[in-house]
Amino acid sequence: MYNISLITGDGIGPELSESVNTILDTISDKFDIKFNVNSLVAGDAALEKTGKALPDDVFESIKSSDACLKAPVGESAKDVIVALRQKLDLYANIRPAKSYPNTPALRDDVDLVIVRENTEDLYTGEEFQVDDTAVALRIISEKASKRIAKHAFETAMDRSQQKRVTCVHKSNVMKITDGLFARVCEDVSKDYPDVTFDQMYVDACAMNLIRAPHEFDVIVTTNLFGDILSDESSQVVGGLGMAPAANLGDNFGLFEPVHGAAFDIAGKQIANPSSFILSTKMMLDWLGSKHNDSECISAGKKLEDVVLDLIKSGITTKDIGGEKSTHEFTKEITNRL
Repeated sequence: MYNISLITGDGIGPELSESVNTILDTISDKFDIKFNVNSLVAGDAALEKTGKALPDDVFESIKSSDACLKAPVGESAKDVIVALRQKLDLYANIRPAKSYPNTPALRDDVDLVIVRENTEDLYTGEEFQVDDTAVALRIISEKASKRIAKHAFETAMDRSQQKRVTCVHKSNVMKITDGLFARVCEDVSKDYPDVTFDQMYVDACAMNLIRAPHEFDVIVTTNLFGDILSDESSQVVGGLGMAPAANLGDNFGLFEPVHGAAFDIAGKQIANPSSFILSTKMMLDWLGSKHNDSECISAGKKLEDVVLDLIKSGITTKDIGGEKSTHEFTKEITNRL
């Protein structure tokens, strides 16, 4: 039995959470896996009700679970996801970008992963103002750089394609902070002789993600650059509706769609749940690897195959050219599972 925390979110979050909950129920019925899903409220709704976007009891419930699924939250997102990343030391943000058929992808042969350092850089929020000047501290440590580099190389080793890691930085301008990051990544590369290692400035990487995205395998980069590049890579393969993400530490994983709460379409049952469903697939892979549970890995593969088959058949939500509602698309998945 896996205890799963489910943050139901704001905007379209509750609709997507209902979809994922239904799919987990179906997997429990059809595979030799059982889930106990604990739905939790964090974000704008929690802030309005309790005065805290991430109430203490919600955090304790998440911390005691086996993994967490998080639907998108609204304006208080920083107080939820950034706090969880730091409190749980979820130092690796993993964002795959993969071409699926019948989607508005720039190419049909893109299959890359961005491995983003998730705990420091400008996102520590260390800011202050002196008179009329605002200052933000950019913190890059050797420890954090080394562990994210190792994660990137291990990711490359697990993939069957190029086995290539590209370290993305801007050390020609930020010689100390990005210089340290680049240096550490290069040092770690020496422990992985079977993986090709190269480096690229972030502006060149942004260009090449448009020009030749199929040439990338694993990109490792700092927090701010990774945030920007991963949204770009998602658009390259058809948009945020197909973009999953994982936040991983040594002992815990949190999985979420890349996109926001989309209040303008909330309650209309037109949101694409694929990003959250593919994030659930990442959770199944992670649980399977962590607990040596082949059934979890099989369920994750089956779930992705079903989504892929539906998209190939043109059975999709409206944002990528189909006619199905959120609920109808979910029903198509559960029927095939």
